[in-house]
Amino acid sequence: MAPLKSLEKEHPILNSEFQNFCASHGIFSVEDLLMHDLYVLVALAEQQPASERLKEGITQVLSIMDGQHQPWMNGMELLQDAQRNKQILSTGCEGIDSFLLGGLREGQLTELAGPSSSGKTQFCLQFASNVAKKHSGCVIYLDTGNSFSPQRIAHFSGLSSDSTFNESRRSILRKVMSNIECHSVFNIFEMFDVLHQLDFDMRSQMRGVDLKARLLIVDSISSLISPILGGNGSHGRAMMTSAGALLKKLAHEHNIAVLVTNHTVGGEGGIPKPALGEIWKCIPHTRLLLSRDLDSNFCHISVLKHSSLVSFQILLLLMVYLNSLFLLKFY
Repeated sequence: MAPLKSLEKEHPILNSEFQNFCASHGIFSVEDLLMHDLYVLVALAEQQPASERLKEGITQVLSIMDGQHQPWMNGMELLQDAQRNKQILSTGCEGIDSFLLGGLREGQLTELAGPSSSGKTQFCLQFASNVAKKHSGCVIYLDTGNSFSPQRIAHFSGLSSDSTFNESRRSILRKVMSNIECHSVFNIFEMFDVLHQLDFDMRSQMRGVDLKARLLIVDSISSLISPILGGNGSHGRAMMTSAGALLKKLAHEHNIAVLVTNHTVGGEGGIPKPALGEIWKCIPHTRLLLSRDLDSNFCHISVLKHSSLVSFQILLLLMVYLNSLFLLKFY
């Protein structure tokens, strides 16, 4: 769905006043507005000085949506869409790729959950490096905790600086680095801005066809969503659902792989489980749970949900030492 600010040129009623009113209620796109209780939204608009213009704006958005609905698709059309251009992107780790039937899928949202220091960010950096180098695609990396490390990207690319770092290797490193766009986002509103701009850019083909966006990473989605979930109100949950819907929409409509990280909380019997609750649980296509044994440095990955695996709750013990794969060392 289009961001509201992109509609102002053709529909002046959707001006900055209307956009500010919507933003104050967590609405930034047509999709966001439709996910709200419209009766409540109209009641809120009636409390504003410009109530009539705001209600006209709501009506205008609904009219736009009515004229842009997608046609119904039958089962064969859905199957063909699922098979069309949905490539599998290697993560850069042979064991994980084998476990996930090749890697992560374009057109889908994958969640990697795990406690602090379990290796989630290292996985993201390795995946980003591999896509930028071997798939020659653009990676959009949303960094929520100042954890993005160009040095680690260079290392995972096999291009760390040393005495044999010649011009040819420098050229490859420049290409890899230029293929990764890192955006620092520290709240959910900044994330929405970046994602809506990304959607607009890809629709406008501003990035060109030579460097197609292949991967979107949000590390971590839980640090953006958790602060808005306090209390018993539905506002935070609605924004969480909206964020998930937007990420899945970007994945599907632009045929890119989306990877988000999530922290864990104590579950039944003290067993860790992904945070963000039952509402978020149904959003990702694939859910992975990562942990690390600090004594042995083994990585454990559980598949909690996977669209292509018949059996869930599969446990893989990756006998990978800290100095051999993506958990080399932390900077």
